[in-house]
Amino acid sequence: MSTAATPRRKGTFFPPTDATNLDALMDLSKFLDHHDEPAALLGPDGEQIPLPLEVYSTLTQIVEAMRARRAVVVAPVDQKLSTQAAADYLGISRPTLIKLLESGKVPYETVEGSRHRRVELGDLIDYQSQRAAERRTALQALVDDAEESSLYDVPAEDYHETIRTARHEIAEEHKG
Repeated sequence: MSTAATPRRKGTFFPPTDATNLDALMDLSKFLDHHDEPAALLGPDGEQIPLPLEVYSTLTQIVEAMRARRAVVVAPVDQKLSTQAAADYLGISRPTLIKLLESGKVPYETVEGSRHRRVELGDLIDYQSQRAAERRTALQALVDDAEESSLYDVPAEDYHETIRTARHEIAEEHKG
């Protein structure tokens, strides 16, 4: 087995880089593209067992990510992460994460006998989902306001002319 297919960090799997395993991944990907119902797992002794829908769906997503040459992380939602790992997962700085923890927006626990905090992956996923819903709601409110104000009915030429005029006025203000 190629070292590229083995985890380099616990639970992290990288797509294959050697031609043989890459071809096998592409064959698997094509197979999954043509089948939308769960398949079965075939053991080396010929024993066969159907894959539950959840497992099949997960397998399909993993193969799709690896086909796009992206690494895949497999982790249970109750996995505890350090504050730095949690911040990295959310794509924010550690100080920003600490503010979220201290404000109660993301639950955490303190490691017994230390100041270190741990955050469950599932809580981070919940926080991300909540933030995404809030963003969708805010965006919809903006769209609704624009529709109520008939902004979508303004011809593009009028819009562009208004922008040019506003820019010209701002430039004149800065000159004098």
